[in-house]
Amino acid sequence: MTTSTHPLFAEALAGLGLELTVRAFPEGTRTAADAAAAIGCELSQIVKSLIFAADGVPVLVLMDGASRVDVEAVRREIGAGKVTRADAAVVRETTGYAIGGVPPFGHRTRTRVLADRRLLDHDVVWAAAGTPNTVFPMGPRELIEHAGATLADVREVTG
Repeated sequence: MTTSTHPLFAEALAGLGLELTVRAFPEGTRTAADAAAAIGCELSQIVKSLIFAADGVPVLVLMDGASRVDVEAVRREIGAGKVTRADAAVVRETTGYAIGGVPPFGHRTRTRVLADRRLLDHDVVWAAAGTPNTVFPMGPRELIEHAGATLADVREVTG
């Protein structure tokens, strides 16, 4: 593991007994497109860890990098009245990480997690490792399991 791993994420990995290969990219992996370009993988192999507020309660949605979250589908899936994108302060307070570096697990607080089913389209996916320039590879089923996620169809369908 690299020394640039966020301390909270390193602690979570130790608690889970996981040893991951964390890769650092000085040019940054803040966006899914940046991460895919740095890694040399398909955009859809990047896992975006996005925080939403469902009736004011934070919910984490794991989405492939090539897709957008359908907030109405999230609302229906969890039975909320209203779902909105959480602001940067809520993201940091909930997860312990800044936007652009939020990993799929190892957060400061436990939240409900939804994982879009399309993540299973790949043998390996890449997710943020706690900073805007670190990522790690993992099989999608293992990642979803460690995140405690429920599989759902929450991808925005276009066309």
